[in-house]
Amino acid sequence: MNATLIEQLNDEFSLAGNNNSLHFNIGEGGLPVVNVENVHANSTISLQGAHILSWIPKGEEEVIWLSEEASFATGKSVRGGVPICWPWFGPYNSTDDASSNFPAHGFARTVNWHVLSTEALANGSTRISFTTLPDEDTKAMWPANTTVQLKVTVGKKLELELITHNDSTQPITIGQAFHTYFRIGDIANTKIHGLDDTDYLDKVDNLKRKVQHGPVCIDGEVDRIYLDTTSDCVIEDKALKRNIIIIKCGSHSTVVWNPWQEVADKMGDLGTDGYKQMLCVESSNAAEDEVTIQPGKAHQLWVQYAVQRA
Repeated sequence: MNATLIEQLNDEFSLAGNNNSLHFNIGEGGLPVVNVENVHANSTISLQGAHILSWIPKGEEEVIWLSEEASFATGKSVRGGVPICWPWFGPYNSTDDASSNFPAHGFARTVNWHVLSTEALANGSTRISFTTLPDEDTKAMWPANTTVQLKVTVGKKLELELITHNDSTQPITIGQAFHTYFRIGDIANTKIHGLDDTDYLDKVDNLKRKVQHGPVCIDGEVDRIYLDTTSDCVIEDKALKRNIIIIKCGSHSTVVWNPWQEVADKMGDLGTDGYKQMLCVESSNAAEDEVTIQPGKAHQLWVQYAVQRA
């Protein structure tokens, strides 16, 4: 089945230029992936979850962290990469018993996404657009008439745009995030700039509201939702001698997460000492920043990642 699908996708959407190629293949666990290579970067994206597994700008090391113990299986989320949290962030907020088994962070990261278009851009970048098609399972979790589209632009910079259209006659409220795992050299030698003087909810400390002072440094478990922030963030990675610059739009919250050793050991798929080489800085609409979309309207969550040598 996947071989036939791969052939169909390549017939319709592959790009075969000398400096800008895009091809579909069967990846780990038999899951379809799209491989992109252009003058600026290489990237691999799984069609399950429209999940970015790799982005390597030319002349640079891998920017996206993927666990050595990541499991690739139908309907299962992958540890690492860029999972898409949608249409809710965190646990499903309901007292209804029927929803008690709804997956954390929504279902977008585990369903198959469909390719809408591919394009070789004039600047040498590559753009691929995805959408989801509702089925019985997703309609049970999200009955609202909603269209969601993801545009991924692979180049010297990596751009992601998640567009949610409310096609129903009633307002809808969504939570969402690009749950991006960044690859770093050493968590103990890393700082996050751009969140100074920002309030945050500390999930490690019973969601107490606190204020950030100075850069964010990680020396234990961190799970925070920074509130009312639209600022650019910079991950200062002294070990790899580079900065990762995060610019966003359509988001007023930023999630910072590293499980540290004790929690990582319990998770089972983070790999030996994996927590030391990963850091999640997530552009989101979470907690107080959930978005209400009026009928016939849309919301765009956009983010751009770039690497700068220190």
